[in-house]
Amino acid sequence: MAQLTVDLGGRPGADCRGFCEYCYFRHVGDVAPLGCRYCPPFRVGCDYCSRGVKEQYSGFKPLSTVADDILANLQMLPDDISRVTISGGGDPSCYPEFQDLIELLGSMEAPLHIGYTSGKGFDDPAIADVMIDNGLTEVSYTIFSANPALRKRYMHDPTPDVSLAVMRRLCEEIDVYAAAVVIPGVNDGEDLEQTCAWLDEAGAKGLILMRFANTTEQGLILGNAPLIPGQRIESVEAFGRRVTDLSERYSLKISGTPLRDPEIGSPFAILGEPDLLAKLPAVRAQASVITGSVAAPYIRRVLDACGGGCDVVPVSKEIACLITLDDLRNLDPADLEETVILPGRCFVHDRQASDLLSGDGTIRTVLRGPDMLTADAETSMGMNKNEVLQMEMEGFSALIHCINQNGRKK
Repeated sequence: MAQLTVDLGGRPGADCRGFCEYCYFRHVGDVAPLGCRYCPPFRVGCDYCSRGVKEQYSGFKPLSTVADDILANLQMLPDDISRVTISGGGDPSCYPEFQDLIELLGSMEAPLHIGYTSGKGFDDPAIADVMIDNGLTEVSYTIFSANPALRKRYMHDPTPDVSLAVMRRLCEEIDVYAAAVVIPGVNDGEDLEQTCAWLDEAGAKGLILMRFANTTEQGLILGNAPLIPGQRIESVEAFGRRVTDLSERYSLKISGTPLRDPEIGSPFAILGEPDLLAKLPAVRAQASVITGSVAAPYIRRVLDACGGGCDVVPVSKEIACLITLDDLRNLDPADLEETVILPGRCFVHDRQASDLLSGDGTIRTVLRGPDMLTADAETSMGMNKNEVLQMEMEGFSALIHCINQNGRKK
């Protein structure tokens, strides 16, 4: 069975009724191309790390164009469709021809999934039944808060009561995964408790809590920090404890990013499975594995359990896939092995990294490791524990093979 993705296009801030106060794409600057794994060997910059990372695309596609794209993609699919996912740079709820789109996709008689919506484009509660009647089975829906006044203030939602009514109706019939960026002093504390209780009573499947990012170290790599000047930031550890506490007190699944999924034990659930750790390849060489500050202690524990000897080097950036060349500038090349492994998805050009990390006169081989070593909450929310553990086994096996094949033998 095949899956079909329907891309509506659209731009953050322009095709979503305006930026939310906490939106990652607010204040994006005119930053130079970052560099990434898709760049040509001798040029820094490609469509992905120049425009794609900023989601600098044109506006929503006309429905006729979307329909043509669907027809073209259907002709290339080898099997019957098992699921249709609606996505785009803009918010699908704000798509001008949203109801016509849903009815068109409903005629395909395949389960529909909306990958993300804020609900800010819903002005009539009746749209919920239109979606249900046309086969919508799953949606990721930003709630931020069950308090309409907070939605209006921080999401700039013109009809917050309708957005919440649509969400409640969908909870009665389909799988709704809510999401909320947690801003300290705004929608945490008692308000977050009330939001969890509202979702629990409504019948939501899960709630993904996302720690608010306001600095470059937390992942704002587009020249746009801070999003909210002077806003207090919660530590990763305190945020993880908050997620665990709420998860224990409500029946819906509650997980958080960057930490944690208490039900599964991720990220790095494999650390709780000694039998699986024993099945990973033994580490037989030495290399420097560069990663983000959140993942570093977990990765070190896994590699130590497999024989150790590898140098796991955290940078100040918390999230590994958002590491840029600036993060590497703060490392002392003399402290690194001759083989250096970067996160597979980081925004660094390979040649620039090699030149920078060879700055002490020792030529270093810079390689990319696996794209993912574990599942964050946004990924694990739709997975079971065995699927997460399988992902981790595959990721760490690939990383260790890379170390063994390219590193300095012990």
